[in-house]
Amino acid sequence: MTIRSARPQDAGAAARLLYDALHDVAHRLTGEDSEEKAIEQLEQYFRADEGRLSYRQSAVKEIDGEVAGIIVAYGGDQAAELDRPILDRLRKLKNDPTATMDQEADEDEYYIDTLSVSPQFGGRGIGSALILHAENRAKELKYHKIALAVVTDNHRAHSLYDRKGYKTDKDIMINGHVYHHMVKPV
Repeated sequence: MTIRSARPQDAGAAARLLYDALHDVAHRLTGEDSEEKAIEQLEQYFRADEGRLSYRQSAVKEIDGEVAGIIVAYGGDQAAELDRPILDRLRKLKNDPTATMDQEADEDEYYIDTLSVSPQFGGRGIGSALILHAENRAKELKYHKIALAVVTDNHRAHSLYDRKGYKTDKDIMINGHVYHHMVKPV
């Protein structure tokens, strides 16, 4: 069982995991209505050298050569630049130069954007290992806190993050839903 930096060739497995974690946000970020088209666009985002959903912001947990889980994380101070390629695409696709994206990360934090584990590998501590990986990365990059957002009705995830030392500091809106913004010192 290995955690490693993601590679462009992980895009197929990564896109499925990203879609499973993002749900309706995946459609907002891709501008696509169907699951199939949204996953295709997520693959393109993942293969790209730039963007918040790029392989460059991702790490994967690999078991027997298969991607079992993924975490996407980056510095909040980089969020605007990382959102630019997605926002440019959406503005062009929707013919709306005023389109915006919801701000999820604060500038002074390392932000866990997406965490997903394949159902076939659930219950093996993969999510916890990926979180620990992101926390260590935050320390390496000299951030003093790490954060994530949990939709308010996901009590199971909220409880898990609470046990791991994350505390809700505010609520934020993402794609029309209220999320708990949870932080932890690193």
